[in-house]
Amino acid sequence: MLRDTISPLTLRILAFVFGALWGSFLNVVIYRVPLGMSVVHPRSRCPKCEKPIAGWDNIPILSYVILRGQTRCCKTKMSPRYPLVELIGGAMAVCVVTHVSGAYGSDLPDWKYLLLFAVELALCLGLVAAAFIDMEHMILPDQITIGGTIAGLLTAKLRGIGLVDSIASGVGAFVAIWFLFNVVYKWLRGRTGMGMGDAKLLALAGAWFGWMGLVYVLFAGAIQGSLITMAVRLSGHKVEIPESVKKDLEELRHYAEHGTEEEKKEAKEALENDPLAENRDGFMQAAIPFGPFLILGIFEFLFFGETISLYIMKFLQPW
Repeated sequence: MLRDTISPLTLRILAFVFGALWGSFLNVVIYRVPLGMSVVHPRSRCPKCEKPIAGWDNIPILSYVILRGQTRCCKTKMSPRYPLVELIGGAMAVCVVTHVSGAYGSDLPDWKYLLLFAVELALCLGLVAAAFIDMEHMILPDQITIGGTIAGLLTAKLRGIGLVDSIASGVGAFVAIWFLFNVVYKWLRGRTGMGMGDAKLLALAGAWFGWMGLVYVLFAGAIQGSLITMAVRLSGHKVEIPESVKKDLEELRHYAEHGTEEEKKEAKEALENDPLAENRDGFMQAAIPFGPFLILGIFEFLFFGETISLYIMKFLQPW
């Protein structure tokens, strides 16, 4: 097999470079998708003077270091998010190549090895973009959640997951979460407890891992999210919605008060239907993006699912 001619270290170095290059593209996705812009046109440009960025100034990680975190054209400060996402992209590629090499056996034909690598890396990179978008805008793009769910269903057999389990877990997760948090929870508390984007993300987890992975992702996301939120609160910091979401809500409130009659009506309806517009001053009442914690659970089960499954089955044995 072709990969047997490449040392494990070289394979991981190549994977890191490949992942970092895609990480550079993820920065485009994270910035443009929430704004409804194309991710392929126009080419990358300075956010201030809009001058196109030359290829030699767009080398993942290195360009940021060489330019000292500034654009060459007008010295605008660049967000440290750019090299961070590129580093994460490289790290994800290394994790995926390591996982595929160990989880599916050493006798995989090259075509299947490359296909599994491509599918798992696409999932990971898409979820990295979704996590950053959710942290900044509190939305989970359908292109990633629904697209990832379809990819999970189509590759279930390839990855050794039963197709029936994949379909039932994916569809069941969405329906159950929608009913529990948008019907029952809303009836009890007067507001929704989880966005539809989170429900779609759990459908993705079910399609990829089946019922056991779905259960883990849901509980791990909830527990880790609660612990981190509590730690932030106890440290004396406020847990607030992102600035971009605040600006959107302020704009809606402005139109609700000062817009035309049609604008007032539309803005008031939008505010009434948006749970983020509600006052949440209680200790554990702050609206936080739940997607990143679910995504963390997905990564954990993707890379350590075999070990996690053993613990879950051991836990369930008494029942």
